[in-house]
Amino acid sequence: MGVTKSDLFTKAQNELAKTAKVFAHPARVAIIEYLIQSNTCINGDLVQELGLAQATISQHLRELKEAGLIKGTIEGVSICYCIDEGRWNEIRNLFDRLFGSFPLTDGGKCC
Repeated sequence: MGVTKSDLFTKAQNELAKTAKVFAHPARVAIIEYLIQSNTCINGDLVQELGLAQATISQHLRELKEAGLIKGTIEGVSICYCIDEGRWNEIRNLFDRLFGSFPLTDGGKCC
């Protein structure tokens, strides 16, 4: 079997791109912001807060959970979601390495 395009890049590059894709939808960014602010929530809270359909919220929560950004615990008939701190720190480090690798100057000419 041949080399796939992702095989041309490092594990860190692939992970960063995959994670960035999860953040590429404003509803998922809003969900993350809400979870950061409130610490935990259930699906119904997000439906009220964001004004999106329950099925749409569930789809975005699934994407965030598959990426490991959030985790959920069952509370009765609901699932309580929160940020997965360990994974959050891993992702922060990926982005910090990328953004930190650019040497900031005092507005020098680049081209």
